Amino acid sequence: MSTPSPIRIAAVLSADHRGRLMSLAREVNFPENARIFDEGAPADAFWIVRSGTVTLELPVPGRRPAVIESLGPGELVGWSWLFPPYVWQLGAQAMTPVRSYEFDAANVRMLMDADPAFGSALGHWVGRVLAHRLQQTRTRLLDLYVPRTGHLI
Repeated sequence: MSTPSPIRIAAVLSADHRGRLMSLAREVNFPENARIFDEGAPADAFWIVRSGTVTLELPVPGRRPAVIESLGPGELVGWSWLFPPYVWQLGAQAMTPVRSYEFDAANVRMLMDADPAFGSALGHWVGRVLAHRLQQTRTRLLDLYVPRTGHLI
């Protein structure tokens, strides 16, 4: 459905910054088909996939949710925790059994505020993820709604 993300944590954050972030991690598992979060719910945590596949979904009135992207190992699940009002903008579901690292958003934001270099690095990473997700969403919505005639509406 989507191309591999060029913004996995290991490719973007330095070893020091990854270590600082991982010091706040808690290992959690999601069974196949588990809802991780729904659009509009409070965004008070985020995850980095260790194994398995998570899909990001956009609700579409009167239709099944549109799958925007599939995420795998090393990828960030959730960015809404970083920006007020801290409410999920998409939904997420475990498509396979998923092992992940979970992070409490408030604790991470406090660490970002206390260490400006770490905060900048993490903010840039999440910003890159967000830009990638917006492009994926745009592409997916064009796939769904542009007529197959080759002409734009």
